[in-house]
Amino acid sequence: MSKIIVPSQEGGLLGRRGFLGHCLRGLGVVGLSGLTGLLVRGSEAGSTVWQIDPERCIGCGNCAKNCVLKPSAVKCVHEYKMCGYCELCFGYLADVRPGDTPGAGNERCPTGAISRSFVEQPYYQYTIDEQKCYGCGQCVKGCKAFGNNSLILQVRHDRCVNCNECAIARQCPAQAFVRVPAGRPYLLRTQNE
Repeated sequence: MSKIIVPSQEGGLLGRRGFLGHCLRGLGVVGLSGLTGLLVRGSEAGSTVWQIDPERCIGCGNCAKNCVLKPSAVKCVHEYKMCGYCELCFGYLADVRPGDTPGAGNERCPTGAISRSFVEQPYYQYTIDEQKCYGCGQCVKGCKAFGNNSLILQVRHDRCVNCNECAIARQCPAQAFVRVPAGRPYLLRTQNE
């Protein structure tokens, strides 16, 4: 039987047991380093969640197309404190309307997820039906272009599966997808007032 003999750092010779012991210690250090890295990454992912920065969002529609969930975990949120309750709301109505009427055929939302109810002349209240909304951003685009940007898109965390590599974030042309603390998962424009 042959014996493996390797020179040690002290200049002596190592036997098979000493050589295997060094190898196992080396593997242990590498494994421990990898485990520590995974725990740190998992901890970071667990303490933050994805959210849309309403100041950057351009309502491009990528949220509806690229989310791993169908329909998307991104929904329109109405910030009532900012809303002007306008009769002519371009989040609700298309900016170019045949007959220039507020009829059902002239709504901007392709699924009819936004409804409005009369408050008093000339004010209307707008309500989002989240079951119908799939995050296309058409209302957000209209409200941002012609209104005060009170309609925004937000990732709903009761639906989001919190992908570590969010498919929407990779496709967002405005880089509006950001990580926020899990304790404050929504980026409402009115929360800073």
